[in-house]
Amino acid sequence: MAGGGLAAAWELAVVFLVRPLLAVFFVFTLILLSWYVAWRTVLVHVPLVQEIAGLRPKKATKPKPANRGRFSKFYQSQAEAAAQRNSKSEGSS
Repeated sequence: MAGGGLAAAWELAVVFLVRPLLAVFFVFTLILLSWYVAWRTVLVHVPLVQEIAGLRPKKATKPKPANRGRFSKFYQSQAEAAAQRNSKSEGSS
């Protein structure tokens, strides 16, 4: 009688614990295998994925010149004009 109860308990354990765990393990294995195949074949060549994963080396940046645009030239000319006015006013006093 004790052997029959043990066999029934084992069947319940297999049905409610072992089979679901094996099913979950199988699904995760398929997902990981699919991701690995997709990564090795396609995703490693996509520039956005390369940038996110840190696979693409960063380009060296050039320093920007001090007077690179219209505004800097305008303000530089204003400063030079103000300096000339100040030097003229100091010379006349």
